[in-house]
Amino acid sequence: MSFPTLQIFKSSISNPVVMDTNSFSKDEMKGSEKLLWKIDLHVIPWLALLYLLNFLDRGSVGNAKLYNLEGSISINDKQYLMALTVFFFPYALLEPISNVFLRRFRPSIYLSTMMLSWGLVMTFHGVIKNYGGLITVRVLLGATEAGLYPGIVFYITSWYKRSEMGSRVAFFFSSATVAGAFSGLLAAAISNMDGIGGRAGWEWIFILEGLATIVISVVSYWVIQDFPTTAKFLTEEERAFVVRRLEDDMRLSAGGESFQTKYIWQSLVDWKTWVAMGIYMGFDGPLYAFSLFTPSIINQVRSVTLSVLQAYFMTDSTAGFQATEANLLSVPVYAWGCFMTCIVGFIGDRIGSRSYINFWLIAYSILIASRTPALSYFAVYLAVSAIYPTIPNSVAWVASNVEGSYKRAVTLGMVIGFGNINGAITANIYRAQDRPWYRLGHAIVLAYIAIGLICSIIFAVLLKRENALRDLGERDEIIAEVDNKRGHQRNGTYNSVEEAKKSKGDEWSGFRYTL
Repeated sequence: MSFPTLQIFKSSISNPVVMDTNSFSKDEMKGSEKLLWKIDLHVIPWLALLYLLNFLDRGSVGNAKLYNLEGSISINDKQYLMALTVFFFPYALLEPISNVFLRRFRPSIYLSTMMLSWGLVMTFHGVIKNYGGLITVRVLLGATEAGLYPGIVFYITSWYKRSEMGSRVAFFFSSATVAGAFSGLLAAAISNMDGIGGRAGWEWIFILEGLATIVISVVSYWVIQDFPTTAKFLTEEERAFVVRRLEDDMRLSAGGESFQTKYIWQSLVDWKTWVAMGIYMGFDGPLYAFSLFTPSIINQVRSVTLSVLQAYFMTDSTAGFQATEANLLSVPVYAWGCFMTCIVGFIGDRIGSRSYINFWLIAYSILIASRTPALSYFAVYLAVSAIYPTIPNSVAWVASNVEGSYKRAVTLGMVIGFGNINGAITANIYRAQDRPWYRLGHAIVLAYIAIGLICSIIFAVLLKRENALRDLGERDEIIAEVDNKRGHQRNGTYNSVEEAKKSKGDEWSGFRYTL
């Protein structure tokens, strides 16, 4: 299937693609499905691998704790929690500006260099000797990992239509659940290297995972593609077609956009940015609490499976054996989370709505009330069924309703950065003195979830109201070339519809928000 031959000038941020305005035929639309599959294969799997390693490296400290990290470097539980906390400050604060840099520079260079940097820092985790060393590497890890997740989300929005983003973001994000499962298996295996080279098992966890990240980061310089206008795996006709289909889906800046400071200001004064920050705060804070402390929480149910596991491991009720049990019991939990993340992302794309209610409250209500290991373990499955799917669903929802590439980059950076800073709080809520049921931690997570749900309702109601006002003509601009009696000066005056689109982005009267 060939695509229409269109005139394409040299593509860059300041020189957008110029295309014919005629619509594509039905045959060409059928050919777009094959092209979309081609894009999927070149873009999504590698992004999923990067995020898998990112989440694996970030959360490996939770597994290292089970293998005597605290005892080896002589720290107490409060110091360990502080080490978890300091990670989030540079991680969250650097995310908004990082997304702007990603838009201005090549993703293949920017993302790969970021990954190489955190791989080196991860390796250094394996040589720390004291509390000061742990604090240092955690701060550096937060700084070097900052921007990867919002950067990848923004990158995906540059390739796909709004009705296609949810499943793609969900697929790449599901690698986080794979990392959760894989980290337990990997930590259990690497812990057997305890004593090799004079190093403890927890040290080898950091060193080997860091080295793997470094290797993949080097390969990424050649594997990651840049934006559609410059993608090497697409022909010129295909590049033009990709840009055109995005523009038809209200991606008005798909062909290129020059940087202007007003785009940053548009994001800062947009109510959607601030409400979306509340949504992501309510869902991302619990994500970190869950990922960092799942092995410790599940450790309370080890007695239920002890008799089964003794057939495969040395029958010694040591702390190391209990740690291995906890890690292995977390594997099916994360596998289920991976499945649910992909299913929910697919459903969101199919039904065209992302504002549906999730069932976190049920999961965490059970965790708070439970006094039996089996019931708590069941509630963990309910929790992961909502925690992981809701994150990509919410991000896709927000990204779908922000137009202008720089505005979207800043908005995603602010939303995700604010959500991540709450990890500094939720990293401290599962305290050692609250074992084995961690009711205080579960109750705080429940409060976060309530905030996320309330903000989601506000977001949906206000978007629906805004669409209704636009249908009534209340947001119509005055266009010099159009005779529109409903146009009002308060909405702006423009020479053409095209000028209004480019200038206002999602505030343009013809833009419709997705619910």
